[in-house]
Amino acid sequence: MPAVIPPVPDNDDEFFWDGVSHGQLLLRCCAGCGRLQHPPSPMCPSCHSLKWSTREATGRGTVYSWIVSHHPTESDALPRIVVLVDLEEGVRLVSNLLGVAPSDVRNGMAVELCFAEYDGVALPQFRAAGSAGG
Repeated sequence: MPAVIPPVPDNDDEFFWDGVSHGQLLLRCCAGCGRLQHPPSPMCPSCHSLKWSTREATGRGTVYSWIVSHHPTESDALPRIVVLVDLEEGVRLVSNLLGVAPSDVRNGMAVELCFAEYDGVALPQFRAAGSAGG
């Protein structure tokens, strides 16, 4: 069983996965009003524009909320920390937190973007801000 199911990009999120493949965290930016949006959808919820550009995120943020996820199969025996990150840009992203013990995770803790590859699939992940590796 693979460690991760590869994403299947569509017209709304292909830019996101292209960015990930180049080591970038790209956010959708409305060409009409400039609102950043994540997750992406076809229409801007503010001005209803269908025209978009992208903006690279800094990758810095804080943990808004988190859980420890235990997968029900033996092939994924290690629990993982799933975080909802408030990015500096004002949008939230769900991801995993690497290199931190569950007892050390706190809402509001500073985190930074890193990329990890699982079964040949690159994914945006987070680690404690200022930590090495990840």
